[in-house]
Amino acid sequence: MVPTLSRAWTNLVQPILSRPRRIQVAALCLRDGTAGKEVLLITSRETKRWVLPKGWPMAGTDGPGSAAQEAWEEAGARCKYKGREPVGSYTYGKRLRGGLVIPVETLVYRMQVEDLERDYPEVGQRDRRWVPVEEAADLVHEPGLKTLLLDLAGDADGTAA
Repeated sequence: MVPTLSRAWTNLVQPILSRPRRIQVAALCLRDGTAGKEVLLITSRETKRWVLPKGWPMAGTDGPGSAAQEAWEEAGARCKYKGREPVGSYTYGKRLRGGLVIPVETLVYRMQVEDLERDYPEVGQRDRRWVPVEEAADLVHEPGLKTLLLDLAGDADGTAA
C-alpha cells in the first residue's frame, strides 16, 4: 500500500502542484460616471460572483486583443484597449470541470468602452453592472483584484490602472 501511495504522490500529485500558473486575460472596462470612475463588472456563470470579463488567451491575437474579445462575449462591451501592457495582475484558483483547482495568473488590460450592446454571446448567462471603483473592490473576492481596484480608486485621474 505504501509504495502505491508513494508512486501516486510522485507521479500524479506532485506534478500537479509544481505546474506553473496558467495565464488568463481580463478587461478592466472603465467609464467616467457622475460620481467618478466606474468599472463594468459581470457575474461568473456558475458561482455568480462579481468578476471582470476574463478568459484564456486566444490564438491569433495578443493579450489586450483577447481581453477585448472577452469583454464583448461576456459583457457586450465593444472596447478599445488603452495600451498593450497589462496594468496589473492577480492570482486565483480556477476550478475546472471535474473539480480540479489550478493556479491562474490573470493579466488585466485597461479598456475604453465605446459601446455596450444589448445582444451579445453570453447575454442571459451573466449579469452586468457599472459600479464605482471602490464599490467594485468591495464586490470582488480575489484579494489581488481588490488591491488593483483600490489603487485605481486612490488615483485621482485614473491612470494607475
